[in-house]
Amino acid sequence: MSSTRKKILVVNDDGITAKGIRSLVKAMLPLGDVTVVAPDRPQSGMGHAVTIHGIIRARAYDMQLDPSLVSYTCSGTPVDAVKLALAHLMDDQPDLIVSGINHGSNSSINVIYSGTMSAAVEGAVEGIPSIGFSLLDWDADADFDASAHYASAIAQHVLERGIPRNTCLNVNIPKGLQKDIRGVKICRQAKAIWKENFEKRTDPMGHDYFWMTGSFHNLDHGEDTDEFALAHNYVSIVPVQHDLTAYHFINELNDWNL
Repeated sequence: MSSTRKKILVVNDDGITAKGIRSLVKAMLPLGDVTVVAPDRPQSGMGHAVTIHGIIRARAYDMQLDPSLVSYTCSGTPVDAVKLALAHLMDDQPDLIVSGINHGSNSSINVIYSGTMSAAVEGAVEGIPSIGFSLLDWDADADFDASAHYASAIAQHVLERGIPRNTCLNVNIPKGLQKDIRGVKICRQAKAIWKENFEKRTDPMGHDYFWMTGSFHNLDHGEDTDEFALAHNYVSIVPVQHDLTAYHFINELNDWNL
């Protein structure tokens, strides 16, 4: 690989065989030397989980996309994949980490549950410009042409202009054809919740178990949010950081005189 070309790490949470990651790899190949480290099976909803009570295996994997492509499967979580890539599988630190393209939305509150976005956040923790991409289509055979187009354009901007250290981008793309997408909006994360319900069921052995269901509730009517942008067929970009400090509450806590 050329030392002058940008080095790009591609990860995801849907697994290395998912159509979304193949689309993302194809979009990144013209931009630099690409290494893929992706879970060997679906890892959606893993958040920032890491493997601490078990082993992690990594194996070379031929994605059959390009002779220059270096790719591995990882038995761990998306965050494990990033950590393993940076610590062992890559000779040099990448210039960019991209995660996705996820099958399904990671807008609003979904960002905290998302393995796709946690991989990008892990990259930001390491000081590497990182982007998570998600398409609002859960179909395994979804059309990723539009999302790959925007992934390429946004990644190129990040490589050329950079982003603040310890910051990553959460990019969500509406379902549909590229010609139908109205453009890009820079947004804040909408305030929303999932209202879960656990259905109690009984297995054939007579033992109870629970099946989680739920519904998404957008509590935010602002027109500057990711949910608003996506509802109006815009690509949403939300800058994300891992600092969870509630700064607005610090002064009040100090008044408690604990």
